[in-house]
Amino acid sequence: MSDLNTFRTEARAWLEANCPESMRVPIRSFEDIYNGGRNPEMSHPDQKVWCDRMAERGWTVPEWPKAYGGGGLNKEEAKVLREEMARIGARPALDSFGISMLGPALLKFGNEEQKLEHLPPIVRGEIRWCQGYSEPNAGSDLASLATRAEDKGDHYIVNGQKIWTSYANKADWIFCLVRTDNTGSKHEGISFVLFDMATPGVTTRPIKLISGSSPFCETFFDDVPVLKKNLVGEEGKGWTIAKYLLTHEREMISSFGAAGGKKTLGQRAAENMGTDASGRLRAGTLRSVIAQYQLDTLAFAATMEKVTAEAKAGQGLGPASSIFKYYGTELNKRRNELLLSVEGESALGWSGEEYNEGEIARAWLRSKGNSIEGGTSEVQLNIVAKRVLGLPDA
Repeated sequence: MSDLNTFRTEARAWLEANCPESMRVPIRSFEDIYNGGRNPEMSHPDQKVWCDRMAERGWTVPEWPKAYGGGGLNKEEAKVLREEMARIGARPALDSFGISMLGPALLKFGNEEQKLEHLPPIVRGEIRWCQGYSEPNAGSDLASLATRAEDKGDHYIVNGQKIWTSYANKADWIFCLVRTDNTGSKHEGISFVLFDMATPGVTTRPIKLISGSSPFCETFFDDVPVLKKNLVGEEGKGWTIAKYLLTHEREMISSFGAAGGKKTLGQRAAENMGTDASGRLRAGTLRSVIAQYQLDTLAFAATMEKVTAEAKAGQGLGPASSIFKYYGTELNKRRNELLLSVEGESALGWSGEEYNEGEIARAWLRSKGNSIEGGTSEVQLNIVAKRVLGLPDA
């Protein structure tokens, strides 16, 4: 038996013995996603049980080095683990910005002390992170950020405001872009710092969205002390780290395009709208639209898997992440539009058990923000034009 087959046998046995039955059902809403943190929110107590068991093996982040709490798996073993989890319908044990964004940046740019301090708690889901990037006048033009960090010797004093800070009101720590020098170009003088959200001077204010939820916040810093040991990389060179982290954020957001449920759109449509004598969906026009969507989704997923596997052997997706961010978010918007067509009037219900608390309508409204957050579609197309295709400025 090959080493990979041996690993599959062992992983299958372990998952069968340790994944609670309650964690083998599809995720129905954001509440079913376990984010960890000092005060974790759970829709089921087994979420933490499942996370703890997976973290003990490093399998919440299977490809991170064992020295920092990860599983130390190679890409083939990690693929086998994903396949075995999918075989029993196991949910991801932990989802966090620490895993998808900060961790890769720390592995590349952090010093050894920072890696040992922050990566193992991320693996175990003990600390929940948020991102301090966008500001009221520095969204798509992120390098125009004005939040400043004044040098006070062994620490900085941070003042300023961030906006669209996802889950800042629930996060324990923040990775934050601050300006430490105003004398050069706007891309110079930016530093990448980490600090505890419980530090005096940090306040958050949730922003309520049209979907009824408040995943975003305004975040204010008033004379916040930040020790210099929490500066990642060189002072004033944070823009390089920021760009690297953004490629991972775009990869994360693009995965929305591969989202789906237990049933495909075609299956849901057939159940709701009926089929003709040939077994095809009765509504011919909608049938063609759904078929095209499903073909595009399969092509997107296959391309993502191929390119991501190749990129992990190198330096990540790089500018190509903008291609996936653009197309993945457009696919997710198409899927939510089609869900409304497939489910009909019942999809418009907003509250009450018969409408599953407006799950479809709220998701449709939320999807509208996908092509704005993490860099707008227009920003992504500019990156693709300049850095992937090598086209000149207009």
